Amino acid sequence: MDSRILEKGYEPKEVERRWYAYWEKEGLFAAEDVSDKNPFSIVIPPPNVTGVLHMGHAHNNTLQDILCRYRRMQGFNVLWMPGTDHAGIATQNVVEKGLAKEGLTRHSLGREKFVERVWDWREQYGGLIIEQLKRLGASCDWDRERFTMDEGLSRAVRTVFVRLYEEGLIYRGNYIINWCPRCQTALSDLEVTHEDHNGHLYHIRYPFEHGPGAIVVATTRPETMLGDTAVAVNPNDERYRSLKGKAVILPLMNRVIPIIYEEYVDTAFGTGALKITPAHDPHDFEISLRHNLDAIKVIGSDGRMNEQAGRFQGKDRFEARDSIVEALKKEGLLEKLEPYQHSVGHCYRCRTTIEPYLSKQWFVKIKPLAEEAIAAVETGATRIVPGIWTNTFFEWMNNIKDWCISRQIWWGHRIPAWTCEACGEIIVAMETPAACPRCQKNALTQETDVLDTWFSSALWPFSTMGWPDDTQTLKAFYPTSVLVTGFDILFFWVARMMMMGLHFMKDVPFRDVYIHALVRDAEGKKMSKSKGNVIDPLYVIDEFGTDAFRFTLAAFAAQGRDIKLAEDRIEGYRHFINKLWNASRFSLMHLENSHPDSFQMDTRHLSLADRWILSRANRLVETVTRALDEYKFNEAANALYQFVWHEFCDWYLEIIKPVLYGQPSAEVSGGAGRQGGSAGDDETTRSVLWTILNETVRLLHPFIPFVTEELWDKLPGTSGSVMKAPWPTSSKGRHDAEAERTMDLLMGITSGVRNIRGEMNVPPSLRVEATVQSPDEEVRQALEEHGHIIVNLSKLRALRITPPGERPLSSATSVLGESTIFVSLKDVIDFAAEQARLNKELAKIHKELDGVGKKLRNEDFLNKAPREVVEGVRANRERLDEKKNKLENQLRTVSQLAGGP
Repeated sequence: MDSRILEKGYEPKEVERRWYAYWEKEGLFAAEDVSDKNPFSIVIPPPNVTGVLHMGHAHNNTLQDILCRYRRMQGFNVLWMPGTDHAGIATQNVVEKGLAKEGLTRHSLGREKFVERVWDWREQYGGLIIEQLKRLGASCDWDRERFTMDEGLSRAVRTVFVRLYEEGLIYRGNYIINWCPRCQTALSDLEVTHEDHNGHLYHIRYPFEHGPGAIVVATTRPETMLGDTAVAVNPNDERYRSLKGKAVILPLMNRVIPIIYEEYVDTAFGTGALKITPAHDPHDFEISLRHNLDAIKVIGSDGRMNEQAGRFQGKDRFEARDSIVEALKKEGLLEKLEPYQHSVGHCYRCRTTIEPYLSKQWFVKIKPLAEEAIAAVETGATRIVPGIWTNTFFEWMNNIKDWCISRQIWWGHRIPAWTCEACGEIIVAMETPAACPRCQKNALTQETDVLDTWFSSALWPFSTMGWPDDTQTLKAFYPTSVLVTGFDILFFWVARMMMMGLHFMKDVPFRDVYIHALVRDAEGKKMSKSKGNVIDPLYVIDEFGTDAFRFTLAAFAAQGRDIKLAEDRIEGYRHFINKLWNASRFSLMHLENSHPDSFQMDTRHLSLADRWILSRANRLVETVTRALDEYKFNEAANALYQFVWHEFCDWYLEIIKPVLYGQPSAEVSGGAGRQGGSAGDDETTRSVLWTILNETVRLLHPFIPFVTEELWDKLPGTSGSVMKAPWPTSSKGRHDAEAERTMDLLMGITSGVRNIRGEMNVPPSLRVEATVQSPDEEVRQALEEHGHIIVNLSKLRALRITPPGERPLSSATSVLGESTIFVSLKDVIDFAAEQARLNKELAKIHKELDGVGKKLRNEDFLNKAPREVVEGVRANRERLDEKKNKLENQLRTVSQLAGGP
């Protein structure tokens, strides 16, 4: 078999493995630090080193790869920077679970040995997701792969920390932070997920210090009351105007605490009196600073009540809640208890309920950095696409709080700060200091906390390119061209990268931010293991091939709209890949003996179909190019699908088959006599076929790289990788409005004849006669000249073109504009037999509709059956109604035809 002939069926596994190895071997993904080409750069959102490929990764990286392959073909010097994130808490949890199976803990190992174990784990398993990204076809410059804990990035992290500290933008202080008792670490606000809980509002009586009576306080957390240091009321609340200077006795603790006036208090919530617990509530902490109140911690870092909790010491916080409520009841201090739904924060990693906790932490003073990032978006230095996310960005940035960057874990960038045990001096430095600069003692202890994972990720666009050194890579590729990411990390990551990039590089880290939507299940629900609706990308790739999967993701990637994904949709696009393969196989069979020189088109001999397909391909180039420039991936993919499946395969290839097989053109009878239309010149048509296949393969390559590389390799007149082939450009000279109008007419007439054949159940092999009547002389001339196309595609015995006149005997009709199509059915179908068949079909449909109707009138069924079952029955009724209407229309037509004209 000739090496340029394709196998009968497309086998993606072998093709994908072979071509990815070739791309890597040839260094086709490599960027050049010094180049005359315009730069285009993207940094990959680094997946967690613990990660395996999920739908979010697949979607995100498919879109990035489309852009990179597209820009390479346009002649850009493309850098797609790859890497992985050390994922502090997540990775530590994975390794700790492994240790637990050995009967060990990180504490029993000690910090140094534990960190060694994490590095060992990373070496063994950390590259898994990189290999999975390669299976997706990701064309990253893998020789530049970075890791957020590698030496170069670690130096960048230390440099940033030290500089921000020296500038007064990093500080250490007491603050209420989000604390996870399970992970034993602080969490930023963004790492807390909030869920509505059905809890209670407890109304507790706080007796006055002097005299009878009490003030009633409403709270959702009675366990924290043991640490109350005041009760606050609004100074404008008429109910409490007389309480100025008074105090109450804290129930169960018998501690006297003051009543204070504070405008923050919401008079409409509960009783309008607010218990103030500075150590366990962020708002109370702020109030305590204004009123100089003590902060008493009653819950420890393990989530248990501590020594300050009196008789409740040692109890779990939720167990203590129940005990405290019982004690209040016994003492007659629980006024009432009412159901109350409220939002409760949970750790984004382990789902444990967060504890607001007063602790000494490290913070970034974020407002000055945020102002620059806001200005960058306002001035258009960075553009957010789609624009609906811009206001969300501003809203968050304008209300941003200082960023808690310290984490009480061992895996991560250890904070480069040391405390002198002799004099208390804090030293922040790039390297371990030899002695305290203040007292010259060498009794220095390094901070045990590590930095928030997002701190190192915030430096990703410039640290991966060699900063703090002034590298050629930075000069060539910073700022990056675009960041492709999900909206869920717009603030975790994108905003922080902007702040750090502007502060240290004095320029934005990316010109565009493209925010893609989520991939959900077929019902629009979020995928989760607990729901059992997760689609595994690796399974999909094995089952349907990478290209079908990628094309599906692109075809549904409409801006601002989540993707509803189901396996049958991916299977549908596998059919598209097979259609392309079969069309290419057919085309190559007719091009295999052609010399590349013959592919130079002689435009003097172009047929109508040739002119049309060249014009349509020209428009396709414009559509796909514009769509990719505007990040409208779905518009580009759908335009390609429409062109390949319908215009190229269904129409053009079918039209040129007689030319390729050397068959004579059909004759058409018109007002000026019988005419034979020009089907086209054999050599010219082959050159057009080659041109269209060549351009189509190039346009499709960013979306479906594997199959297009295989097709490019087999296409005569090509060399090297399609990845290095130039992106097609449009030409005004190829626009042919007249050819498109005429072909629209011919396709419309052909479709009309085909519809009649289908509705009247005419066998495909049986040739029939048709007449087209039109009052428009130009239409008639076009049909007479090119009617052979209709004859061949509609399986006609004869085609007559006439002005409007009498309706031919026993003919079914279809209308297209001012033209009427008549297909003669005389001696073609047995009208009596067809009437009998249709009546039999209708009787069957009526019987089915009766059964469905009874179900939908049954209240018991409607109320008890699952919603999806009821919806399924309703959908079946609609389908049956539609089929009934179609059959009735056909029966009317057949009955009329049986009776004559």
